[in-house]
Amino acid sequence: MLNKLAFRNVQRSVRDYLVYFLTMSVVTALMFSFHTLLFSEDIQEMYEMAGIMAVMIGLATFFIILIVAWLMNYMVRFILEKRSREFAIYLLIGMKKKEIVRLYLRENLLLGAGAFVIGLGIGALLQQILLSVFYSMIQMEYHLHLEWNRSCFLLTVACYGGCYLVALFRCGRRFRKMNIHDLMESQKQNEEIEEKWEKEKQMLLPISLIFLTAFGVFLFCYKNWNMGILLFFLIGLVLTIYLFYTGIAAWISCYVKRKGNAVYREDMLFLLRQFSSKVRTMSFTMGTLTALFTLALLGSAVALMFNHFQTQVLTGKYPFDVQVYSSDPADDFQAEIALLEKETRVNEIYTYQIYENGTNQVNTWLYTHLKEFGSDYLKEDGTPDLEEIQKNEAMIYCDLDTYMGLSDYNVLRKMLNLSEVALKEGEYLIHIKARVLGETGDFSNRLEITGADGALSFAGYYTENFSQDGHNGGDYVIVVPDAVLQTMRPYYAEMAADIEGSAPSNLQNHLDALETDEKQMDAQGHVMTEATAEWEEWDEEELGNSCCGSDNIVVYSAKNLVRDNLVPEVKYMLSSLIFPLFYVGLVFLCVALTVLSVHQLSDAAKYRFRYRVLSQMGYSKRKISWIILKQLLGYYMCPVCMALAISGLIAVYAGGKFNFYTGISMSGGRYFLTAAALFFGIYAVYFSVTYIGFCRNVERS
Repeated sequence: MLNKLAFRNVQRSVRDYLVYFLTMSVVTALMFSFHTLLFSEDIQEMYEMAGIMAVMIGLATFFIILIVAWLMNYMVRFILEKRSREFAIYLLIGMKKKEIVRLYLRENLLLGAGAFVIGLGIGALLQQILLSVFYSMIQMEYHLHLEWNRSCFLLTVACYGGCYLVALFRCGRRFRKMNIHDLMESQKQNEEIEEKWEKEKQMLLPISLIFLTAFGVFLFCYKNWNMGILLFFLIGLVLTIYLFYTGIAAWISCYVKRKGNAVYREDMLFLLRQFSSKVRTMSFTMGTLTALFTLALLGSAVALMFNHFQTQVLTGKYPFDVQVYSSDPADDFQAEIALLEKETRVNEIYTYQIYENGTNQVNTWLYTHLKEFGSDYLKEDGTPDLEEIQKNEAMIYCDLDTYMGLSDYNVLRKMLNLSEVALKEGEYLIHIKARVLGETGDFSNRLEITGADGALSFAGYYTENFSQDGHNGGDYVIVVPDAVLQTMRPYYAEMAADIEGSAPSNLQNHLDALETDEKQMDAQGHVMTEATAEWEEWDEEELGNSCCGSDNIVVYSAKNLVRDNLVPEVKYMLSSLIFPLFYVGLVFLCVALTVLSVHQLSDAAKYRFRYRVLSQMGYSKRKISWIILKQLLGYYMCPVCMALAISGLIAVYAGGKFNFYTGISMSGGRYFLTAAALFFGIYAVYFSVTYIGFCRNVERS
């Protein structure tokens, strides 16, 4: 008997809470597909730092478990409240409380198991899409095949089942403490509206808006941020999110009481009362949903930033097929050349030297004028702190300015399919990163470059990609006629190679294996320059001829650069951040929209009477549908607008900083707009399902 009743109730629950059922299926699919990245043997064998992906996906899963557990607990409790009168009747007709608890748990287990099974089927399809995208991003070929890993399946079961069982356990404990009176009054308590201190509460609305405006002004205008200010605004934003809804509900109530002009416009009084009562009873939930929307939008925007970087900028950072640095200016690279000739088909190999003349004019200018350095290299009176610059502890630039001969420069340009340049006697040019030049502007009038016959005149800037993260200088290199090099000293040596086709997958590892000093290896076994190697004690003499450039956020400076090996590896590292951010964003968004939808659909019976009254007053079916649309739009858009305001400010600011530090020429607002477009795509699906279901429930007799 109980089994039949449970099965019938599950069928009804799937119909009434279809959005929740489908969301749990989608969450299961997302968990299963993303957990594949944790346990796929093919991915684990790709790179030595495969653990980065596991750590990031694991961290994302932790936050997702918290939110999914909240959703399940919220929905199990919500459904219990909606069915409380039904359970009270069961008690009145003689059923024992243990039997009702067992019935309810059985129903939820059947509902959860059904969503899980369907989710696994969707997850198998989503897994193939996810892996195809992942392999495409790291420039590797992927052949469709089902990745069925027992550990992946068990982890998904543990995450999903654990959340569900905890929610049912808490709900069961609560139910056992309730009596018939509590069950009969449970749903009514959820509908009670207390209007106290409304005039005072309505002030929370302008206070919230003022704080949000102040946050935006400080974010874009205030420069001296510290932990105290950051903590103040974070706490303020959390309070603003939750108090905003108390303020707006009280403001609408007061507006209706004082009979504002909008009250007399068509159906506005009906809509305002509906909206105010709903927000008042769900103020905390609406605040939580706003927080989830905000995090989903921000996560997607940040993921898009890194995705744009890896698709538009990363390849250009390493323009040569192979490039090798040596701190010894007399190095002839015989071992490296022999290795390349053995492992690849070489089209061209070119060795050359970078020079110095004992000056650091350009370094001083950059250290004291780039915004990222602030006042680190300035005295209190605003003049350069030459003593701090000479220490050069950060090693962003070499100790001395870096020079290159014109003939070497043209050979390298030819290897990159760039046109050759000409310099007259007595001229020089500067090859510099476009990002740096865009920030500093023309500073050639501040330089005094000299040759054997006196000062050289400036002939222009060149900004093409030229491997300037410690190889052809850090951010810049000064190009002079070859005759001028006779007055200078070799600083360090470089080798650039053009090979036919793609490089072997292990070429960079073979080049790194030539290094005999194990202290100069990073965690992945790559040979780093002195500027980027991390060890506690460096016994050898620091020559000051190593640097890494001023790029931030995504930085990779190593002695050996093999583009076909390096680009996929860095893309893998970036994907370890991009995929979890999208993963978290999707789950948070679906969870928040589910709560919004279920609340409206479950209240359809209550609204059915109200809309029936409107119909009896002469409202047409089309007019009622239009009122329903406006009601749902107001309910749906309230937390969305608040989330858009907060996440928009932060995303535009972060996007601008990201572009500033990486050199991407893309408006920071475009990342947010793209994330918002993806957001509203999913939003439209949930809203459409809710609107159609709501109209059907209202029309049902």
